[in-house]
Amino acid sequence: MTAYDDALALLQATGRLPSVAAAVARGGAPVWQGCVSVLSDRAVTGASSYRIGSITKTLTAVLVLQLRDEGRLGLDDPIGRVVPETGYAAVTVRELLAHTGGLQSEPTGAWWERVDGGSFEELVTANDGSGRVAVAGECFHYSNLGFALLGEAVARLRGCSWWDAVRERLLGPLGMAATSYHPPADHAPGRSVDHFAHTLSAEPHTDTGAMAPAGQLWSTTGDLLRWADFLVTGHPDVLTAATLAEMAVRASPGGAEEAYGLGLRLLPVAGRTLVGHTGSMPGFQASLFVDPVSRDAVVALADATTGLGPEELPGRLLDATGEASTEVVPWRPSARPVPAMVTEVLGVWFWGNTGLGIEWVDGELQVRDLRSGTLEDRLRPDGAGFVGVEGYHRGETLHLRRRPDGAVGHLECATFVVDPHALRSAGADPRGRRTARVTGEA
Repeated sequence: MTAYDDALALLQATGRLPSVAAAVARGGAPVWQGCVSVLSDRAVTGASSYRIGSITKTLTAVLVLQLRDEGRLGLDDPIGRVVPETGYAAVTVRELLAHTGGLQSEPTGAWWERVDGGSFEELVTANDGSGRVAVAGECFHYSNLGFALLGEAVARLRGCSWWDAVRERLLGPLGMAATSYHPPADHAPGRSVDHFAHTLSAEPHTDTGAMAPAGQLWSTTGDLLRWADFLVTGHPDVLTAATLAEMAVRASPGGAEEAYGLGLRLLPVAGRTLVGHTGSMPGFQASLFVDPVSRDAVVALADATTGLGPEELPGRLLDATGEASTEVVPWRPSARPVPAMVTEVLGVWFWGNTGLGIEWVDGELQVRDLRSGTLEDRLRPDGAGFVGVEGYHRGETLHLRRRPDGAVGHLECATFVVDPHALRSAGADPRGRRTARVTGEA
């Protein structure tokens, strides 16, 4: 067990990740790969494929810069030179790459992340330019739609589909055989973790159609470490190191969280600037960053809609050295089914205007202060209520007070009352009772 394994275990536990795979390279050479999985219905390993979301954009950007280097497309050309029917025809290629074209973040129409995408004709018809949120060059505004336009430009100039261009001009020369358009047989399943019940729900593995250049692809930590090193060293059959360095020059205004080059994110970590990208699609998150100076790189892939912390992860793994120092208890999803009485009390409740979160963990309720995150009480089912086993209300019974229709109206424990809504007037209890926090002293 190394410090890398320790960091990955902590990441899984704190992020509530059904599975997470990660890898680290030092000086361009892979030095560690690990995987933690608590999935009971699928064998997931460090070699399994995950959806990489917007890391796909870095591949699209490299295809665009290939065309620039060949003299077939200028960065300051309007995208309308290649895709004249778009409502954003005047926006330049550079602005699309840097997310400064003023386009809306997502396409108009059905939410592309959870439904199969349509054709490019359908996309431009539904997105005629009226969704613009800023003047071109005014600000950084991340746009998935912009990368759909770039992918279409690549396809038209190459005379093939965007995916064929990815395979022939990037994956083949770089030996990235494990990167695919659709999920292969050995893939992690997309999952969403219920915040309060700690149960898992399946997320769809959609074909995003015309939006594919923005976030369609699947890959492995091994392939992505290879891609990360390429982003700073180049390849004679793909793109030069000089052009890749140009892509890593900041082209966006705004703060550090908006630092973006030409299709690459710039991430400050411990005094150095890493380049790469994060990625997310329903059921998946991803992070890929590399130091252009040292060639140190980090890749992490998770099959959860939230919880990875892709911006903080590179620093956590790059700083992990030596032997493991702690033993981390992995997070595990709740066993199904969650008792009906439990589902009635899970969620956000209020003492006055103070929020409390009630979760179901390892067969008991956990009550947390939503402001501080502090665990205040633990209670276990007992008859028609719950009995405290730790905290101020240890030994006390939490009662579910029901309305005439049978639904739970409020919770009460030793005269402490908790409501489903914050009080609308300071100090007033709509039932004329003493209202106090379920977790605190009277």
